[in-house]
Amino acid sequence: MNDEPPSKPAASPLSIEVGAKAARKLKARRRSAQGVWFGLGMMGLIGWSVVVPTLLGAALGLWLDGHYPSKHSWTLALLVAGIVLGCLNAWNWVSKEEKAMRKEQEDDHD
Repeated sequence: MNDEPPSKPAASPLSIEVGAKAARKLKARRRSAQGVWFGLGMMGLIGWSVVVPTLLGAALGLWLDGHYPSKHSWTLALLVAGIVLGCLNAWNWVSKEEKAMRKEQEDDHD
C-alpha cells in the first residue's frame, strides 16, 4: 500500500501569472471599498492633529497672560508653537502613511 499523498503537477508560468493578477484584483477591490471613507477619515485625522495642539497652545497662552502678564504675548507665542507642533505631527503621520503605501505597492509588484 502506498501512504504517500499524490504529487501535485508543477505550476506553469502562465498559471503563476494568472494567480498573481487575480490576487492583485482582489486586493484592489478591498482597497477601493474603503477608499472614499478612508480618505475623509485621514483628512479629519490630519486636521485634528493640527487643531488640538494649536488650541491647547492658545488656551495655555491665555491662562499665562492672565496670571503672568508680560511685555510679550504668551498667547501668540504658544499659538504659533501649537501650529508648528501640529504641522510637524501631521507631516509625520502623512509620511508614515506614504511609506506604508509605497511598501504595499512594492509588495504587489513582487
